Amino acid sequence: MATIRDVAQRAGVAPSTVSYVFNGSRSISEETRRRVQEAVDALGYHPRASARTLRSSRTHVIALALPRAAGERHAVDGRFAIEVSDAANSLGYDLLLTTSQDKAEGLRRVALSGLADAAVLMAVDMEDARIDVVRELVFPAALIGRPADEDALPWTDLDWEEAAALAVRELAAAGHRELVYLAPGEPEVRGRRSYALRGIAGARRGARTTGAAVQVVHAVGDPAQLAHRLRGLLGERAADGTRLPGSGRSAEPPPTALVVQHPSAHHHILASVTAAGLRVPEDVTVVVIGTLPGDPSSTRLPRIELPARTLATEVTRLAVAAAAALREEPGRGAGRDAGPGARLLADSVGHLLIPPVLLPGATPLGPPPE
Repeated sequence: MATIRDVAQRAGVAPSTVSYVFNGSRSISEETRRRVQEAVDALGYHPRASARTLRSSRTHVIALALPRAAGERHAVDGRFAIEVSDAANSLGYDLLLTTSQDKAEGLRRVALSGLADAAVLMAVDMEDARIDVVRELVFPAALIGRPADEDALPWTDLDWEEAAALAVRELAAAGHRELVYLAPGEPEVRGRRSYALRGIAGARRGARTTGAAVQVVHAVGDPAQLAHRLRGLLGERAADGTRLPGSGRSAEPPPTALVVQHPSAHHHILASVTAAGLRVPEDVTVVVIGTLPGDPSSTRLPRIELPARTLATEVTRLAVAAAAALREEPGRGAGRDAGPGARLLADSVGHLLIPPVLLPGATPLGPPPE
């Protein structure tokens, strides 16, 4: 069965352009419209009108789309699942959890199943394929994450770019000139995960505005590998704290501060630093971004917390509001028949971007070691 992506590929356009042709939410040239229509006719593509029928009755269920690989465990995922569940219950909804790694098709199955009135989407990419599914099926959804197209759907997020820039600025103001920014892992960056790219952009902006040297490296999940990487980056120390010859970047001053954005590193970062023969803050200052409120493993450190409850409460409210708006829209529908409903999704976008706050820890920001 042909999909909207098949139509887009044949017509030589983006899937979002096909959605715009179907729902009329944006101006499209006649030439583009013609190519899309020819691709639709050639492939026999018919948007699933069943989505319209399935939405005719309310389920009082919100779906939480949380893609995850088998065996992976991240504290942030569980925290958000609980917070979204609590927010949904307060609005009279139950929560349905879907963890499909095929994010677009997983959401499509939920939307067409009739099991949920709306969805909250996590693990948001900058150009998230689920946005096209939402537009095609006119299925109410809101994102915990800030997509590149900020007008696509309702969303909530921490301002990760400003969080990273703030951390660099504060460290530079405390006297640190050589910093390491421990960013999310390379797979998340290659996948264009929103929080990862925005954090790296913020670290680089902070470097430009302060003149500090910021080396961006990607975290690894294994504590032993992370300790080995930190030993190479920061330089191994002897028992008295002096830097061992030949360790680290010997031709340059060793970094005196480490900014950590990777969520799985928050819980073992101090152990990894210790395993590298380093002391906090005598040898290196550590600042973490995106910790969970009340997490005892990070309260010792200066940190920018992820306001999970606020984000979850607001995103759930936005998803429920989108569902209510579509129920009240007499022309709601799916695919080429969707016009008013799809335009309503595009026109009723709300968002919440939370500014970062750097909280003090037991260890200070500086000054750097002599």
